[in-house]
Amino acid sequence: MSRKVVRTSKFRHVFGQAEKADQCYDDIRISQMTWDSNFCSVNPKFVAMIVDASGGGAFIVLPLNKTGRIDMSYPTVCGHTGPVLDIEFCPHNDNIIASGSEDCSVMIWEIPEAGLISPLTEPVVKLDGHSKRVGILSWHPTAHNVLMSAGCDNVIILWNVACGEAVVRIDTVHSDLIYSAVWNRDGSRILTSCKDKTLRILNPRKGTVITEKEKPHEGSRPVRAVFMSDGKILSTGFSRMSERQVALWDPKDFSEPLTLQELDTGSGVLLPFYDPDTNVVYLCGKGDSSIRYFEVTDEAPYVHFLSMYSSKDSQKGMGYMPKRGLEVNKCEIARFYKLHERKCEPIHMTVPRKSDLFQEDLYPNTIGPEPSVEADDWFAGKEAPPVLISLKDGFVATTKTKEFKVHKSLLKTTSASPVGTVESSGEVQSLRKELRDMKAEIEALTKRVKELESKH
Repeated sequence: MSRKVVRTSKFRHVFGQAEKADQCYDDIRISQMTWDSNFCSVNPKFVAMIVDASGGGAFIVLPLNKTGRIDMSYPTVCGHTGPVLDIEFCPHNDNIIASGSEDCSVMIWEIPEAGLISPLTEPVVKLDGHSKRVGILSWHPTAHNVLMSAGCDNVIILWNVACGEAVVRIDTVHSDLIYSAVWNRDGSRILTSCKDKTLRILNPRKGTVITEKEKPHEGSRPVRAVFMSDGKILSTGFSRMSERQVALWDPKDFSEPLTLQELDTGSGVLLPFYDPDTNVVYLCGKGDSSIRYFEVTDEAPYVHFLSMYSSKDSQKGMGYMPKRGLEVNKCEIARFYKLHERKCEPIHMTVPRKSDLFQEDLYPNTIGPEPSVEADDWFAGKEAPPVLISLKDGFVATTKTKEFKVHKSLLKTTSASPVGTVESSGEVQSLRKELRDMKAEIEALTKRVKELESKH
């Protein structure tokens, strides 16, 4: 009887390759904090890393092409009074980054087009609403200026960043520390994992629990979970014997996992990175020296082990490049930015192909940088799928920087400075930007009026 031994997959031979030493970011004092976040965020323009800082919290933001040894005096973003725990670039504006800190605040920063030339101490917006340290940040995938933050006060807040306002506050659902909080593909659901050993799917606007699963993994160590593109859930956790596990769940029937696989006896929390275009999930363990990757399919056993990238040095954190920042002409399907003690090392995941032509099967249309709905409309109930782009000619970041619009008149005065102090240069710059925005809008309206007049 003939038996099919090897499952066919175009990702079976994916291999990881680290950049040469001169293409790494060297001599950076990566943060020594023991928090389980990525410590790194990256987009097609910049790579940001949380660094050690005396007297507060800081992170460094480098243009992607600024490789090699980084000078000790290179400017940082250093407005927090406590260590920074999480950072994330805005998916709709590559110059905007959010940071959460032990000082209980969330800050939104605008990085100059050419990178930092002096330390950045004044955020564009400061968001105060948590009573304990803020360790999780996640921008909404489709709605403009919507940010989710989760703190050690067991509270999740959804912010309208443009007016610095906490619109939704979810403070009665979680009875213990929140380990992870992520959006689904169109941002209509939030998935959380908590120290009370429960996975929950939430309605983000109402803050209500749609469905939940107690003890997805028997162990007491932290659980991480992400949505698959078809609505299923992939979770990583620990067994009762402290073996690391990966499981796939169908939220329509949470009684039993579709699959549950034991991996090893490592102690680091497995951080899952999911690529919806290829259905490949990468598991990076904090403190590990390897990246495992799996393909998720509709056929049992659903989660198929592909291979493992290994190296000598353990990883303190990991950044994951959005699809639009990859080199499509080299069949690169993922890129990680691995943090060591003193450097950041890019790792390319590549499908070996002989042809130089664009590989349509590897690069279906992917999520682009344009938001599909504005914050006010989304909070009012409007849903919209992501705006997709083709990578056929490679993604080119627009040369003109998008203006980050902040409604200063709506901003709540959250700064601690006394009334009557001289306006900071950051505020002056923001007001100038508002003025430029208004001028641009007036010009556009004038042009439209002239066009209509010419038609009549």
